[in-house]
Amino acid sequence: MTTLKELATILNVSVSTVSKALNDSPEIGEDTKRRVKQLAAELDYQPNRLAQQLKSNATKTIGVIIPTIINPFFAEVLHGIENYADSHQYDIITTISNESFDKEQRAIKMLARGSVDGFIVAAARETQMEQKIAHLQSILNNQIPLVMFDRVVDQINCAKVVVDDYESVYNATQNLIEKGRQHFVLFSNIADLSVGKLRSQGFQDALKDAGLTFDVVDLKAIDNLNGKILDYLKTHSNTDAIVSIDHLTGIVALNMAESLGKSIPTDIDIVGFGYTETPLLVNNKIAIIQQKGEAIGFKTTELLLEKIKHKEVSGGDTIVIPNGFNPVY
Repeated sequence: MTTLKELATILNVSVSTVSKALNDSPEIGEDTKRRVKQLAAELDYQPNRLAQQLKSNATKTIGVIIPTIINPFFAEVLHGIENYADSHQYDIITTISNESFDKEQRAIKMLARGSVDGFIVAAARETQMEQKIAHLQSILNNQIPLVMFDRVVDQINCAKVVVDDYESVYNATQNLIEKGRQHFVLFSNIADLSVGKLRSQGFQDALKDAGLTFDVVDLKAIDNLNGKILDYLKTHSNTDAIVSIDHLTGIVALNMAESLGKSIPTDIDIVGFGYTETPLLVNNKIAIIQQKGEAIGFKTTELLLEKIKHKEVSGGDTIVIPNGFNPVY
């Protein structure tokens, strides 16, 4: 590999001059900068990343911990994080907790040993259910900036990026009420998570405000989603409005309703959470609440890089990214 010393020898200047020229120092004239950069490009000079890290005490790397990659929402967020980080010359190290507190804790311990300049975390299901937060607090205790998104922990004093879970479901449910729907059910496999609780509350409050009754069906421990939802629709044949607060049960409900000869959305209106491609998968029959995953990834990374730049660790605002709602008429 070409070194700074070799560039300096060829150009008959000092190593310091070459280094400053490559970093656009105002101490170096424009002609010298041009000659240095041109030669560096011709010889494919690459800076020694490790040496830079040792000198600046920075890794230019972000640690990202997400609960799963199977859920398209987290894949979209990760895509946004990667794009924003790359555009600012940062790399990311991604670990997947698989909803496990132990795996999340191990990932934090591993990456906090000088591997990253900051963390982006969405809490695992076990972390939220068991309210174990010491490992998250340890990030801040070690003077490493942290930003949480989506599944956040209120007790952790860090910047957070969330979506309007309560409002989006309240408004979507209200839209169905205004269409004249009367018999509502909510399906969910995330009722134990912070986002699930907010979405369920938005559904219930909208119907209570309208003076309507409803059912809430918790599917988080059900292996056979098809069978459970099919049985419900068979025994509640008057159901004309289904709200799903995750990315899966709404699609299952669509398939089960159609298997019973129901026309969607003529006989039953369905609202579900989704992502960019979801309307194509369901042939635009379901009203989709789009979670804006890529925008969340961008904003989360922007907040973290600002903290790193200003050497801030704890504190920060909670930013709310509005969900998009596409009703079906």
